[in-house]
Amino acid sequence: MLFRNRTDAGIQLARALERFRGTNVVVLGLPRGGVPVAYEVATALGAPLDVILVRKLGVPFQRELAMGAIGEDGVRVLNDEVRRAAEVTDEQVRRVETTERKELLRRSRLFRSHVPRLQLEGRTALIVDDGVATGSTARAACEVARAHGAHRVVLAAPVAPEETERRFAGVVDELVTLATPAGFTAVGQFYDDFTQTRDDEVLDLLARAGARP
Repeated sequence: MLFRNRTDAGIQLARALERFRGTNVVVLGLPRGGVPVAYEVATALGAPLDVILVRKLGVPFQRELAMGAIGEDGVRVLNDEVRRAAEVTDEQVRRVETTERKELLRRSRLFRSHVPRLQLEGRTALIVDDGVATGSTARAACEVARAHGAHRVVLAAPVAPEETERRFAGVVDELVTLATPAGFTAVGQFYDDFTQTRDDEVLDLLARAGARP
């Protein structure tokens, strides 16, 4: 195991991100598992913490294959190349988007109940997850952050497959990982405790970060 839990992973990841201290950066955790990691990063850097709410638009017959993504404030990013290759119709896109929009709205109402979304225009969006597997959700988050006006997009994760840098070439301005081990099959294999993060835990961490002087 590389990490005891997400808190340990966040503390270790923060050390690799120290150069962002004092810069115009917003730390964005991917709910739910990325938020405990992002909380430690934001605390160490003295940076504001927010969640980035995205939903991947998966190809109907191959859900892990992203044909686009949606985010808050009506942001919608489509990959026409994937759509054409998968022969996905406009109607199929509409159905997938309708389903994912409902879940995005649910999460937005939950996590934005007291704190509005932080503005990204002209800032560095430091997107943090507990690990990268297929990269579909992280990629969607990076695209949405860019669409929200982020000047730079940095993806940071404690662990990722060896091919992650190649996969994210042209998507992010910088990729930061602590380990890219061979034999990668799932993020959880590198954690001693990979218990699912609950919604109330995310809300608590956001509240604690917001109360930080």
